[in-house]
Amino acid sequence: MDKGFYLYCIREKGNSEFSTEGIGGGKIFATPYQDLEAIVSEVSLEEFGSEEIQRKAQEDLKWIKEKAQLHEQAVEEAMKNSDEILSIIPMKFGTIFKTKENLEETLKKYYNQFKESLERLKGKQEWSVKAYLNRKAFDEEVKKVSSVIQEKEKEISTMPEGMAYFMQKQIDDVVSKEAKNALQKYGETFFETLKQHVSAGTKGKILEKEITGKTLPMALNMIFLVSEEKLEDFIKEINKLKEEYKAKGFNFEYSGPWPPYNFV
Repeated sequence: MDKGFYLYCIREKGNSEFSTEGIGGGKIFATPYQDLEAIVSEVSLEEFGSEEIQRKAQEDLKWIKEKAQLHEQAVEEAMKNSDEILSIIPMKFGTIFKTKENLEETLKKYYNQFKESLERLKGKQEWSVKAYLNRKAFDEEVKKVSSVIQEKEKEISTMPEGMAYFMQKQIDDVVSKEAKNALQKYGETFFETLKQHVSAGTKGKILEKEITGKTLPMALNMIFLVSEEKLEDFIKEINKLKEEYKAKGFNFEYSGPWPPYNFV
């Protein structure tokens, strides 16, 4: 059976012992190149060839999910299996080299780029900040501060029942529009507030409840690259936002450190 090398990440040198099982069932190990390491495991080229992975991505989502989880676990352990969190360059799922020579050629060719990226990431961690929204509480807050809605509600209180019904539909439409605009403004405020404490920031996709497993819908998904010396202030700012905007329907959650997929 032909075997290749599955590449999880490039990193500065750390502990070479891994407890996570390799994506193909074998052991994970470090292949050194100068002062860097490629974290790899051996895999069957028949099972993990590019065409085979593409086929399974369409026909066997369970297989893809299981292997992607092993990939992520290996990358996270490579980042954390030292006395300190190491700088790493995580690779995308399915990065495979047919021979060790091919892997070494890539390490040689891109050595300077890898070094520059690792230097830029040194002492920094990726953190995720998500905000979930109690829409009922948020809409009530919007009604309190919207003069347009308040005027329409005064008008509706003096109308006959039939006319009031149609006016209420108009109010609902106005609330929806005002809430959408307000949410966008809040989102920009939160993002810019947190960016003051980080090296870089970006916005991720809004995930559906089927993916998050939360009862409340996701309103904001922000990702930040945070230096270790600013991490405490960063988390304090999140907790401050959590308390300040709870009554308005926002529920903040943060997690990390994660491999810096969004900043390499």
